[in-house]
Amino acid sequence: MAGVLIVDGANVVGSVPDGWWRDRRGAAERLRDLLAARDGDEEEVILVVEGAARGIRSVPGVRVDPAPGSGDDRIVELAAAHAGRGCVVVTADRELRERVRAYGARCVGPRAVRPDL
Repeated sequence: MAGVLIVDGANVVGSVPDGWWRDRRGAAERLRDLLAARDGDEEEVILVVEGAARGIRSVPGVRVDPAPGSGDDRIVELAAAHAGRGCVVVTADRELRERVRAYGARCVGPRAVRPDL
């Protein structure tokens, strides 16, 4: 499935009660590294981060996109920009799923990228 995978970093990190709240930046970096190591066939992987996780760097295979405000709003902008490209959004947020589906995005839950769930 060549296309773009947009990951709701806050939602996916928050899906595992592993103490992420003590180190939000570190948790986002671990998710980024997990995404970089996965064997997906997307042409682009975008990890949207917000709040304390802003400032982590992109790595080969994963572009980190720091949301200037709401992470959900940035994900919707990205889904709109990639409409028609096989866009998949990773989130469990029901409202966000509705918003991105309006642009033709397919949605999957955090388990799609977090095998430890």
